[in-house]
Amino acid sequence: MPNSLHWLDGLVIVLYLLGVTALGIWSGRRVSRSQDFFMPRRFGKWMMIMHAFGTGTASDQAVTVAAATARNGLSGIWFQWMWLFSTPFYWLIAPVMRRFRATTTADIYALRYGRSVAVLFAFIGIIGMSVKIGVMLIGAGALIDAGTGGAIDAAWAIPIITVLFVVYGIAGGLGGAIVTDFVQGIMTIIFSFMLLPVVLNAVGGLSGMQETIAGNEALGESMLSLVAPAKINTFYVAMLSVNVLFLIVALPSAMGNCAAGRTEFDGRVGFMCGTFVKRICTIAWCLTGLAALAWYVQNGVDPADVKPDDVYGDMAHRFLPGLMPGLLGVFIASLLAAVMSSCDSFMIASAGLFTENLYRPARPDRSEKHYLWVGRIASIVVVAGGIAFAFIVMRTAAGEGAVIAGLKIWMKTVAIMGIAFWLGFLWRRTTAAGAWASVLSGFATWFLVTRGWFAAWLHGQSFAQAMKLTSQKGEVFAMNDAWQILSYLSIGVLAGVIVSLFTKPMPKERLDQFYSLTRTPIKDGEVIEKNCELPPGVEPAERKMLVQAGGLEIPLPSKTAFIGFAAGWLMVGLLIGGFVLLFTV
Repeated sequence: MPNSLHWLDGLVIVLYLLGVTALGIWSGRRVSRSQDFFMPRRFGKWMMIMHAFGTGTASDQAVTVAAATARNGLSGIWFQWMWLFSTPFYWLIAPVMRRFRATTTADIYALRYGRSVAVLFAFIGIIGMSVKIGVMLIGAGALIDAGTGGAIDAAWAIPIITVLFVVYGIAGGLGGAIVTDFVQGIMTIIFSFMLLPVVLNAVGGLSGMQETIAGNEALGESMLSLVAPAKINTFYVAMLSVNVLFLIVALPSAMGNCAAGRTEFDGRVGFMCGTFVKRICTIAWCLTGLAALAWYVQNGVDPADVKPDDVYGDMAHRFLPGLMPGLLGVFIASLLAAVMSSCDSFMIASAGLFTENLYRPARPDRSEKHYLWVGRIASIVVVAGGIAFAFIVMRTAAGEGAVIAGLKIWMKTVAIMGIAFWLGFLWRRTTAAGAWASVLSGFATWFLVTRGWFAAWLHGQSFAQAMKLTSQKGEVFAMNDAWQILSYLSIGVLAGVIVSLFTKPMPKERLDQFYSLTRTPIKDGEVIEKNCELPPGVEPAERKMLVQAGGLEIPLPSKTAFIGFAAGWLMVGLLIGGFVLLFTV
């Protein structure tokens, strides 16, 4: 296996990087004010599909799924399919987010609860996005390092790709990100399926892969089970899915996925359909990881000796250079497209939170050009934080891999803020104090359940013994991730409800404005002049309610909502059924 790149591979990578950077900069010609930079509302269905796919899909996820599959078997797919059961809900969430007529998700919290909760969300959102950028960069670095056999070092690759997506991102804003996502989305699909036929062929196809893994006693029968009882069971999958429903509404970049389309329907189709494209790609990542495991076994390589984060890239390094010069370059360019298409959107979303929800309220009388440049500078700072996080995690994470460790941190950080969103959306009685209580109690619970001494105490140790064990041997006990999720979400919801019941209700005018926005569809050609307000001439729409008792505000779904939601669940069933069928025929 060569440890240096063929000149043709290098040429492909350079051409891609120069081309996508030029495209992003070119798209910035329409950016003249902060609204154009943070939330352009002009894109059709296909652009929105590829934007949702590109934003939600990054090379770190291929690393995560392949690494988890190599360690846990087929059930490793749930490290990304944990989002699968939430995907039909995107059809319902997208039009609601669009109807808020907001620039950032924090604008919604400002409308519902006031400035204090919006500031809290902005801080948590910026930190969460910075962490996620770091996780993606770790995954990209691991792939590049492993895929080139060390010819390109991750310590150099991460800063280089970062500089490039920052350059075109600060030039074109979210519009530039969406335009480049169309090209990068196509390349991400290539990246997802490129290795699978090659590695499968090397191990004798699906049947050869299954026989090799099933015949290895050290691996165990659960390696070919979609649900592994000892590691990733039904309860684990269920709690990850619930966690995602809280995470997605608090994800700052979700506003762009829902609201950058010309119409509500563009956002609906883009958000749900683009995400389902990712679910299909996840199957390819999982099968590639499982085929890699079979290849290691067949060739006398102990899978325990392979770093989880290196599995996907290692397969590229072992197979692609021998097939044809330039193929490895296409693979590297495609994985760069996967990570850059997500990082640019996350960067813009974070910069929007800082500029629109932290800086502009404190400096309200500056020019649009001033706010535009503040957003660009904030973009750089957010990404710098992500790079710092990437290198810290790469030095400290062990065992399951830096990418999976970083992913878990990010998931829990953002999901806790989603408690306040759902309480405020579904229950009129929720107060600002209740929102604060839900977030603070959620983070306190998360901190507690991740402590080794607390897990030891739950396992029957006395408090003194638990503390002694932790200090002497490290965290020898740990609470399962599923129970962690159940703990912090339950405590967060309970605290939010109790505190809301004992604090002064929010003003009726504020609540009426909030709920009227969610029920008033976007009209064709509607021009939004001010965040979270109905434009002049647009009257609040009447909406039939499914539940409206005890302060609950649950509207009756429209025919369009019902049909799309049902279609989403049909797609979920087809994906799971088709995947299972692969291993039963």
